[in-house]
Amino acid sequence: MINVQNLSKSFGPKLAVNNVSFSVERGEVLGFLGPNGAGKSTTMRMITGFIPPTSGRVIVGGHDIVEDPIPAKRLFGYLPENAPAYTDMTVYGFLNFAAELRGLQGETRKTAVHRAVEMCFLESVIHQSVETLSKGYRHRTCFAQAIIHDPDILIMDEPTDGLDPNQKHEVRTLIRRMGEKKAIIFSTHILEEVEAACSRAIIIDRGQIVANGTPAELKQRSDVAGAVSVRVAGMSATTVQQKLAQLGTARKSAILRDEGASVTARVFPQPNCRNGELAVSISELVAREGWKIEELHTEEGRLDEVFRSITLPDTQKENRK
Repeated sequence: MINVQNLSKSFGPKLAVNNVSFSVERGEVLGFLGPNGAGKSTTMRMITGFIPPTSGRVIVGGHDIVEDPIPAKRLFGYLPENAPAYTDMTVYGFLNFAAELRGLQGETRKTAVHRAVEMCFLESVIHQSVETLSKGYRHRTCFAQAIIHDPDILIMDEPTDGLDPNQKHEVRTLIRRMGEKKAIIFSTHILEEVEAACSRAIIIDRGQIVANGTPAELKQRSDVAGAVSVRVAGMSATTVQQKLAQLGTARKSAILRDEGASVTARVFPQPNCRNGELAVSISELVAREGWKIEELHTEEGRLDEVFRSITLPDTQKENRK
């Protein structure tokens, strides 16, 4: 549905996007992650034909966005960053106008507006002017115009920006549900959104793709993925760390907390350690030593740690070490 081929964009001497390639199929929700200034919005604007690329191509539903823009743009809904709206219009008037721009007429247009209002929970403000809306409701209204024509492709830049926690949950649920039948790409810097709504994620940094995979695959790149955390009561931190470090399945161990009455440690597996093998080894050690265990669990890995390790400048990475 979306095929991005060797896309680059320069603004004078600054290379904002550098040879980016990826694709999105129907039934996929792709999260486009990156720190501020990484090139997310610039890439989105090129995908939607808002700005032309310096080099490379974007194919949307089989149509080149530069050479054949009208058929390509008919296929998608677009929610840009800081989405604009006509503030003197009512919510209903604005959505009716957006539907008409999309070529919807008569009962089809009324049905489309009603569906978008319902999906975006706008019933209580439908007759208010856009200028009187809160930031959250204004953003929902702009989201509604993006889906007014029930497009096969949705492209959204920071779709939950300015929403409160309840509204964010509603939008994420809506994106996940629509993603079952559509091709969706949305940019974000909020990591929890990726786990909540995305089937796949791309991390872009300094204009280049530095990671591409499912949230679970990306979390496996975390240093703590597969590590086992254990809390032991009535033992010294030195004894606990020494015993854990001697395990054949352990690469290293570290004390996380020493609270006197209990000690919490994290044990990292050897590279060739099978899934669950380290936890079994620790359980056997606990039984042999007669330790009183208050907690034991295997870490899944953390997306925020992966994100930081990939996108931090090299000097900051050295400082962290």
